Amino acid sequence: MVGMRQFVKYQSGVIFCLSLTACVVVSLWLSQWIPTAYFDNVVTPILVVCTTTVALVGAWLMFRHSDGLRIRKAWGSTLVVWALADGAYLVCWVAAPLSVMNMGAYQLTTHELLIGNLLGWTLLVYPTEALRPQWLNGKRALLQLVPMIALVALDYILPVNLAPVIALYPFVLLGLLITHVRAYKIWCEENFSTLDNFDVQWIMRYLIMLMLVGCMYLYLCLSHSHTRGFTQLWLVIIMLAYSTEKILFQRDPWKMVLHTDLTDSQESSEVQGVTGESESAKFRAALEQWMEAGKPYCNPDFRLIDLQQVLPMNRTYLSQFIHREYDCTFYQFVNRYRIEEAQRLKMKQPDIKLAEMSVRCGFSSPTVFTRTFTAIVGVTPRQWAKKIHSA
Repeated sequence: MVGMRQFVKYQSGVIFCLSLTACVVVSLWLSQWIPTAYFDNVVTPILVVCTTTVALVGAWLMFRHSDGLRIRKAWGSTLVVWALADGAYLVCWVAAPLSVMNMGAYQLTTHELLIGNLLGWTLLVYPTEALRPQWLNGKRALLQLVPMIALVALDYILPVNLAPVIALYPFVLLGLLITHVRAYKIWCEENFSTLDNFDVQWIMRYLIMLMLVGCMYLYLCLSHSHTRGFTQLWLVIIMLAYSTEKILFQRDPWKMVLHTDLTDSQESSEVQGVTGESESAKFRAALEQWMEAGKPYCNPDFRLIDLQQVLPMNRTYLSQFIHREYDCTFYQFVNRYRIEEAQRLKMKQPDIKLAEMSVRCGFSSPTVFTRTFTAIVGVTPRQWAKKIHSA
C-alpha cells in the first residue's frame, strides 16, 4: 500500500526524469556521427543563436511581468547573463575567434572552466531564491564564488591539473541547495491547502535538469570527443525555455506569507498562541465545529492564516497548533476534510461525476483529487465507490 502511494505521488517526476535521461543518452549517441567541421562551423553557432534568443526573450518576459517578485527578477538576471555570454561567443566566432571560445578544442582551458562555472553558478540563483528567499545577497554570493576563483588561480600556479576539481565545485553548491528542498515542501504544506499553484515538485525537476546540465559540463571537461558540447547546448536551450514558462506562471508563496505576516503585525496585535491544555481543547473544538459547519476547506485557496477567523493566533502558533493537536501539516489536515466531504457526496449522490466532486470538495483538478484520495484512503475513488455500493 505504501509503495502504491509513493508511486502515485512521484510517478510524474519519474516519467519526467526517465524521458529526459533517455533524450540525453540518445543525443550522446547521435553526437558521435556529427563531423567535426560541421559541428564547429554550423551546429554550434545555430544552437548558440537559439540559446541567445531564448535567453533574451525570456529575460524580457521576466522583467516585463515581474510584478515586483524578486524571484522573477533573479531568473531574468540569469537569462541576461546567459544572453551576454552567448552573444560574446557569436561575436568572437564571427569577427575574432578566441581560444577560450573554441568549442572544438580537445581539452578545456582554465578560462573555459571559469566561464562555465560562472554560468553554472547563475543557474543556482533562481532555486536559491525559491527555496531561501532574500538569503542570497552580494556578500554570500562572493563567498560562494571565492573558492571557485581560488581553484582557477591555483590551476595556473600549480603543476597539478585541477580541472576535474574545478568542474565539480558547482555540484557542491547544488548538493547544499538540495538539502533545503524538504524544508521548503514542509513549509508550503504548513501554510497552504493547495500546492498546485506553487508546484513543489517543479523545484526538484529544475534541480534535476540542472544536474544533467552539470553532468554534460563535466563530460565536456573530461572527454576528448569533438562533439561533446552538442548535448549540453540543446539541453540548456530546453532548460531555459521550460524554466521561463514555469516561473512566469508560478505564484510566489513566500511573498503571500510575508505580506500576510506584515499585515497581521500591523492590524492584529492581539493575536497570540495557546497557553494551556484547557485553552487548547477549547480552540480545537472551535476549529472542528467551524470546519464542519462552514466547510472552508471547499475553497481551493484556503490558507493557514484563514484559521485566524476562529483561532486568535499568529501564523507561527497556528502551524504549531495543527502539528501538536493533529500530528500533521495544515495541507494534510485540510485534505482529510476534503476527502471525507467527497465520500459523503458520493454516498448521497452515487451518480456524481469525478470532476464535479473534486471541484465541490476544494481540489484544483480531478487528477489532484484522485492522487490525494488514493494516498489517504488507499484505493482510487472509483475502487472505493464500487466497494461501497457493492457492500
